[in-house]
Amino acid sequence: MTGARPAVATAFAPATVANVAVGFDLLGFAISGFGDTVTVRRIEEPTVRIVSSTWSPALAGAASRGTFPAPVGAVGRESGGGTGDGLPAGLPGAAGRPTPGGEAAPPLPGGPVSGRPATPGLLEPLPLDAAKNTAGVVLIGLREKLGLSFGFAVEVVKGIPLGSGMGGSAASAVGALVAANALLERPLPQPDLFTLSLLGETLAGGAPHGDNVGPCLCGGLLLARRVSPPDLLPLPVLPELRAVVVHPHLRVDTKAARAILKPAVPMAGFIAQTANLAGFVTACHTGDYDLLGRSLEDVVIEPQRAVLIPGFATAKAAAPAAGALGFSISGSGPSVFALARGDAAAERVRAAVRAVFADQALPCDEWVGPISPRGAHLVGPGKPQAG
Repeated sequence: MTGARPAVATAFAPATVANVAVGFDLLGFAISGFGDTVTVRRIEEPTVRIVSSTWSPALAGAASRGTFPAPVGAVGRESGGGTGDGLPAGLPGAAGRPTPGGEAAPPLPGGPVSGRPATPGLLEPLPLDAAKNTAGVVLIGLREKLGLSFGFAVEVVKGIPLGSGMGGSAASAVGALVAANALLERPLPQPDLFTLSLLGETLAGGAPHGDNVGPCLCGGLLLARRVSPPDLLPLPVLPELRAVVVHPHLRVDTKAARAILKPAVPMAGFIAQTANLAGFVTACHTGDYDLLGRSLEDVVIEPQRAVLIPGFATAKAAAPAAGALGFSISGSGPSVFALARGDAAAERVRAAVRAVFADQALPCDEWVGPISPRGAHLVGPGKPQAG
């Protein structure tokens, strides 16, 4: 290591929507405005230490009041200006309605079928054991891969609630790698960072899937066609396409959500899902919004996981009625997402889906905006910033 390389670096890694209905473990896109911030410092000891793993000030402050912040981006533009703590600014006109997520959540009945844990645990203490923390396990892998004589001290500031279906495990892993990579005399290329980040996904979800870490690392809408060796294919984003992401205040752990899936897919379901994925990719390349909408239908995974999200069927009916091209589960849930054409349609969809969860007595956070072209990137040391 030469004197030209820094001794400490901080990276911001954005939240993501994985699967995108038709691409289980394959498709994902990045969300601007909120995510995880990871600071990595070089240390002489040949080890990886998690010095701290805390919640962003906005999340932690809201949790102490029994509420959560509202990551609602300004419709139709990147919301990178935000509030300076990893969360974007609110929608124009938001003052006229209650702050999304501003209500105190009533007690919810527990149980694995409902998806409502007795204690939601969205902001529970995070592990400081590096081998049990996705930010730590990827840096352990980095040290082993390169045979480094030095180690890393890591500080993680989480901006994504646990078990939210918005790529929180991936964000910590990717953020740690991007920060640590800046400290190396010979930084690794992106494919190597992607491969190492899969160690975090395996720890968190039990499988090395690339649909979160791919867009978190690279930005945009991405097809992780293969994870080994990496074959990451960026897809064109239609210019008027807007994403609506709604996070009801529940927790669904990835491993549990994967465990309920049937090991076999009926031939009819395989054919229909393959056709939908092909149609979606074709629509991205041809700019065909109608084809995109017709293709955005998960006939394999969504029917099995819908039971984990109270009100899902009602929300799925309300979204297209309000103008959504398609609606499904974000990652393993409980967050849901919709794609819409244009700002006005996206705002109608947001309001419709939020109303469904309000009827379920579920506070929620919401985000509306374009798919973010920017993946994980370096920021000022120790300062959580929006993407």
